Amino acid sequence: MDILFNMRAFVCVAETGSFTAAAQRMDLTTSYISRAVATLETHLRTRLLHRTTRRIALTEAGQRYLLRCEQILGYIEEAEAEASEAHARPVGNLKVHAMTGIGQHYLIKAIAQYSDKYPDVSFDLTLANRTTDILDEGYDISVVIAQELPDSGFISKQLGTTYSVLCASPGYLEKHGAPRLPADLSKHRCLRLVNNVMSLDKWLFDGPDGQELVSVNQTPFQVNTADAMTEAIKAGMGVGVLPVYSAISGLQDGSLIRVLPNHSLFPLGIYALYPSRQFLDAKIRTWVEFLREFLPERVAADEKAVAEHSLKLGAARG
Repeated sequence: MDILFNMRAFVCVAETGSFTAAAQRMDLTTSYISRAVATLETHLRTRLLHRTTRRIALTEAGQRYLLRCEQILGYIEEAEAEASEAHARPVGNLKVHAMTGIGQHYLIKAIAQYSDKYPDVSFDLTLANRTTDILDEGYDISVVIAQELPDSGFISKQLGTTYSVLCASPGYLEKHGAPRLPADLSKHRCLRLVNNVMSLDKWLFDGPDGQELVSVNQTPFQVNTADAMTEAIKAGMGVGVLPVYSAISGLQDGSLIRVLPNHSLFPLGIYALYPSRQFLDAKIRTWVEFLREFLPERVAADEKAVAEHSLKLGAARG
């Protein structure tokens, strides 16, 4: 039994005053409407309407039930309108997971600008250096960096690409000298950034002579966030790999020096992951579209700044 349809039929009969008028309004046959109301009465074991050959009237129970039906159907209409609006207009809370570095360095600014454009969307942002099960953990979208994505069944959109650079502090280089080739790193204190994005014990360099793989088996220090690695490098603990967005500030203020400036490491894609493409909520759709415009521009600006720093460094050494 379709209880909601039967309730709508009953309300329509009560409003129009006849089964015939109700059938015309609902574009159905009079007998179909009559059966719907009779089925509802059987289900409730209560007579809702007094019927005569000339008119119908609500029973006392029917009057009470009519009020409840109108409330219930009104709530359903509101819920349907709200759901349809969510598909058409960005509104509501957006629960976002992002990896820590990209979240701190890019997404906070992105959220601020997005919120100016779509003020009816609020954000619940969680930063964690791991991939997440969006459905199990209740996220609308996850922003991750990865060399390649596992087969998760989620929809993925690439937002941009980035890479990492090798850095040391001025004090460390003054004391230990700067490596000229990736192979020279065997003589240096190499610090490891340990997470599910970068390889633990091998650094793959991409330079003028192609790719070169360097093993980093012995290390005096390892840590799981790029910001903590930045502080360790600044403190002179050794040479370490940093994503461009984590290195840029230190390179510009001189607290970091890029090592092997003609080489880059760990090319990474930046991705948005979300559960479904069909009937995508407007706030998710517009957030992904916004990030696809926002992120490449910001990443490119940081990479340009790093490249300019490398050129200045090379000129100074020359």
